[in-house]
Amino acid sequence: QVKFVDSGGSSVQPGGSLRLSCAASGFRFGAYIMAWYRQAPGKEREFVANITGDGAVSYYAASVRGRFTISRDNPKGSVALQMNSLKPEDTAVYYCKATSLKFWGQGTQVTVST
Repeated sequence: QVKFVDSGGSSVQPGGSLRLSCAASGFRFGAYIMAWYRQAPGKEREFVANITGDGAVSYYAASVRGRFTISRDNPKGSVALQMNSLKPEDTAVYYCKATSLKFWGQGTQVTVST
């Protein structure tokens, strides 16, 4: 069965950093574009970043470009999101997803506040 386990979320002060991880299983991981999305309370789930199957090309939402970096480790079946210079507006539940697969991780909470 396709499964994603999201982890690494925490509470951090503005300007701090966090690294999220998604452990994937149940499908040919390296064949899929992987993505991170996030959803803040009362708001729609929004795209954050994605990365091609071979890890060669990444794309970011304008709101996180220059601050976040997505990466993947295909032998380990994992995708990470390094988040630097965090802002309060980054507060959300973060989810990983394989493009075109209708499955999501359970989400991991990121809270940026004083």
